[in-house]
Amino acid sequence: MKKIVVMGSSNMDFVFTVEEMPKKGETIKSREFQRIPGGKGANQACACGKLGGYCTFLSMVGNDDSGTSLIESLQAAGVRTEKMVKRTDCTTGIAAIQVNAAGDNSIVIVPGANGFCDETYMEASLDVIREAEVILTQLETPESGVFRLIREARKNGKTIILDPAPAPEELPEEILQGLTFLTPNETELGRLTGMPVETEEELIRAAGSLLEKGVKNVIVTIGSRGAILCNETGSRVCPAFSYGKVVDTTAAGDTFNAGLAVGLAEGRDLENAICLANAAAAISVTRKGAQPSIPTIEETNRLILSYTQ
Repeated sequence: MKKIVVMGSSNMDFVFTVEEMPKKGETIKSREFQRIPGGKGANQACACGKLGGYCTFLSMVGNDDSGTSLIESLQAAGVRTEKMVKRTDCTTGIAAIQVNAAGDNSIVIVPGANGFCDETYMEASLDVIREAEVILTQLETPESGVFRLIREARKNGKTIILDPAPAPEELPEEILQGLTFLTPNETELGRLTGMPVETEEELIRAAGSLLEKGVKNVIVTIGSRGAILCNETGSRVCPAFSYGKVVDTTAAGDTFNAGLAVGLAEGRDLENAICLANAAAAISVTRKGAQPSIPTIEETNRLILSYTQ
């Protein structure tokens, strides 16, 4: 198993279960409230651990109860947290999440300590980055840190997975050039490219525009339909798995990206790595919460095996 480094955000999720999302100016009642460890980076690191990956997490939290809970959750999943920093000058990041009856969500984030995961922090973590083979990151932390991570990983020939969420209107071409994997969902792809993404043909065309800018592989996650892989050999749909009723989609994308990272670190070929990612994501959406919804590698492999027998 090759080493994986995940760099990104750590948040304590305050999750409100509602029947429908509130309209502008409307006050509604929540049916349930939960306090759950989350954050895109922490979710991805947790999923890498649960899926059997050898994962080190780079992130910052506050010196508070939320920060302690986040670290404990990651350690329970087998994630190496020795490079995480507890700051005394700010709180742990917070996410207020509303989940409706259909399992859809809306999220408001207070960055807190995540705002210090910058270039300086990356400079202090270069030894871990150089030792790993697979690097996974997102855009919930300062771009200066993310871009420094990508530059260092690229210089050292690492496999780099960038989950472009939350998606900016564009990414610098210097960052896209040579990027191993870019994994937007449909909305993020549209925002990044400014192109229509309503049909499969439009999705492939938009992904192609990113290939032209130097990305080696674009994997567009398309929800219950699976994912579209686009690279120099063409495009193909990697189908999703049907597992059960959708309850909460909060960490589905994070679980997918972690599954991809673990599959590649295990030495699976690309389509089998995407298969692992799709299966893990399919299980995650049938459970509530971010990190509690993430399946183990045993559960995920059982689902894959049930489709191949």
